[in-house]
Amino acid sequence: MGPVDYLIVEFPGNRMTGEGFPLLLDLVDRGVIRILDLLFVRKDDDGSVVAAEWRDLGDETDLSVFEGASSGLLDQEDIDEAGAVLEPGNAAGILVYENVWAAPFAQAMRRSGARLVANGRIPVQALLASLEAAEAAGTSSGR
Repeated sequence: MGPVDYLIVEFPGNRMTGEGFPLLLDLVDRGVIRILDLLFVRKDDDGSVVAAEWRDLGDETDLSVFEGASSGLLDQEDIDEAGAVLEPGNAAGILVYENVWAAPFAQAMRRSGARLVANGRIPVQALLASLEAAEAAGTSSGR
């Protein structure tokens, strides 16, 4: 199995356009990821967090293709933690996915005796700031 990641995407005002869902399906169809769980939650104005059926999130987007995407990994504690980062009145999708692309690479590394000693993720904001700084330094040093 490849590494498993999760993400929580907040939809202000419970409004989803559905623009990203075809891209998510493309990743699945190409074997890049495998969706283990996709759960929608809603944070009410009183701060309570409840799981929401995809049907409850409006008719703008057909999410039926994701129906049944549940491995059982997510529990109430996960829902509560997701709710802690949401603004009241908003909904979110919690996506747990396997990075299928990485499994063959990891197997090859293990067979060769290699071992993972560290991993992490660079936040997009930090990456953009670093690229901007490098670009500014390159521009100013070149003049």
